[in-house]
Amino acid sequence: MDLNPDVFIQILFWGLYAGCIYILLATGLNLIFGVMKIVNFAHGEFLMIGAYITLLFLALTGFNPYVLLLASMPMVIGIGIMVERLCFRPILGTGKLNEIFVSLGLIYIFQNGVALIWTDEWKTIPSPFVDITVSIGSLKLPLDYLIIIILTVGILAGLHIFLRKTSLGRAIRATSQNRKAAMLMGINVERMDMLSFGIGTGLAAGAGTLWAVSGQVFNPYMGSIPAIKTFAIVILGGLGSIPGAIVGGLLLGITENIATFTLGGAWKDAISFILLIVVLIIRPTGIFGEAGE
Repeated sequence: MDLNPDVFIQILFWGLYAGCIYILLATGLNLIFGVMKIVNFAHGEFLMIGAYITLLFLALTGFNPYVLLLASMPMVIGIGIMVERLCFRPILGTGKLNEIFVSLGLIYIFQNGVALIWTDEWKTIPSPFVDITVSIGSLKLPLDYLIIIILTVGILAGLHIFLRKTSLGRAIRATSQNRKAAMLMGINVERMDMLSFGIGTGLAAGAGTLWAVSGQVFNPYMGSIPAIKTFAIVILGGLGSIPGAIVGGLLLGITENIATFTLGGAWKDAISFILLIVVLIIRPTGIFGEAGE
């Protein structure tokens, strides 16, 4: 297939869709890191749990799976709050090694727990729009991808309004900027930790639902590769920077699809780390990191 303008635009569109999944994951991880400064390698498992909760509610209700975002995200927010309270709260400030081992332990607990309930067979969630395409000029684009892009923009817009316009959102931002000063101003930073961790895992659940509904197969072990790529995006965009997560996610999604088309599918997972190395050589703090940090 020749790389004519129509094909190139289609590749960019597919990259934009993939970037939306990465953006939701990376934004959640950056929100958690920005407030709590913890390293959670189990973040990808919340994507996996979101997909399975959507599968469960689909079997129980038969609703449109996109509507089930309203179930998967709040449920995983609740799970995230429990994980923060029971697992990360007791070790906060005791050292990064403790955080790493707790998060690695959570990976195995979540994977084996889900496999025990649903088995480790690959699952799919059929989209009601799977055979529908939208024509834009000479392009034919899957309706599912357009819906995923629109929903991602809506979720990010909602998060932006929450963080900028509400008292809780401003308190979360204040805690992220200076934890001690926030405490002196009367902000309950433990509550902000709980909220940020819950919202961050909820964003991962949204990514999991959209991942599954877009036609991707999933099993209890599917969170590992997206999690690794998410850490690459976070470092690429700048630690704690939500705009960095958005730009990094888009950059990775588009670059992956261009590499897959030009170099072959074997390069899809490798390209994220090639991109990461190149950016860090040029700008070690990431795209949106502050120089001298």
